[in-house]
Amino acid sequence: MSDPDSSTEIILAKWTDRFLAWLIDFLIISVISTSIIFAAFGTMEFSEDNFWAENMQYVPTSILFFVYWTILEYKTGQTIGKKILNLKTTNMHGGKPNLKGVMISSLGKAFFLPLDVLLGWIITNEKRQRIFNRLGDTIIVKVKCVEGFSDITYSKD
Repeated sequence: MSDPDSSTEIILAKWTDRFLAWLIDFLIISVISTSIIFAAFGTMEFSEDNFWAENMQYVPTSILFFVYWTILEYKTGQTIGKKILNLKTTNMHGGKPNLKGVMISSLGKAFFLPLDVLLGWIITNEKRQRIFNRLGDTIIVKVKCVEGFSDITYSKD
């Protein structure tokens, strides 16, 4: 067992790895969401009359993304995409994040991702956090990180 007073290095995940994990999750949830919407509504032809109906699919899909990320990242720290790429969502000390933090982070990914990432690159690039990661006190790390250390240094993968 590790000495809690020891220091450790937390390896922050690369933006490219995070994007690839997100893309894997996006494809999985999009296929599921499209299947559900297709089963519920069948095919719809595009016209001005049903324009809003067709575009309303993004709300339930975003909710599905939010639920997917919140449940998996809170329970295990990993979605399917993160597991494939050996990434994990943690608190700032490399431990399990709290539910509130995961929900805040998931909210940014599900509903505000372009703005969340852009502002994250500009404002919080030292720890590679999106804005909603920062608000939720979460980081994305390589799985080989160790929990229970008090003196932490951050390095980029």
